[in-house]
Amino acid sequence: MNGFGKFWGHLSTITRHRHTVIRHCAKAGILLQGLGHDLSKYGPTEFWQGVRFFDGTHSPTEDERRQYGYSLAWMHHKGRNRHHWEYWTDYHAEKGRYCAVPMPRRFVAEMLCDRIAASKIYNGSRYQDGDVLNYLMSRKLKDEMHPETFRMLEHFLTILRDRGEDAMFAELRAWLKEA
Repeated sequence: MNGFGKFWGHLSTITRHRHTVIRHCAKAGILLQGLGHDLSKYGPTEFWQGVRFFDGTHSPTEDERRQYGYSLAWMHHKGRNRHHWEYWTDYHAEKGRYCAVPMPRRFVAEMLCDRIAASKIYNGSRYQDGDVLNYLMSRKLKDEMHPETFRMLEHFLTILRDRGEDAMFAELRAWLKEA
């Protein structure tokens, strides 16, 4: 793929993803939060690395990480977007290391919208409601994420898999109103 194709392919992918997240956030009752979703992806640190490593089948940060051993775009992104569990880590003095802390509900909700949208964009017509839960479980994040955050993510993604999107978003809206 030439540079022009990578540029437009990446721009199109992140924009379709963002618009899908915004639609999902509206269903979750957090539309205004959704409107600000992933704006950092359009800035130079994230955008140009995304163009460089774009192939249209998976996140460019995976290839950037393979080449360099880290992803500058991802480190920039997770430090600016509170819907990523990695943002919610802090130094734990008693344990002597960084540990995940519980995420506020509204950011768990946005993370759900983000993960569902990413699965839809990358899987295309092959997308199924169980894909997002399968991906979560295959990543072995249970030991990395805060247990409460993981439990809520798993709970809502199980509803998505078993009862569908409408049921999941209805429960998510109710859960957000409880707070």
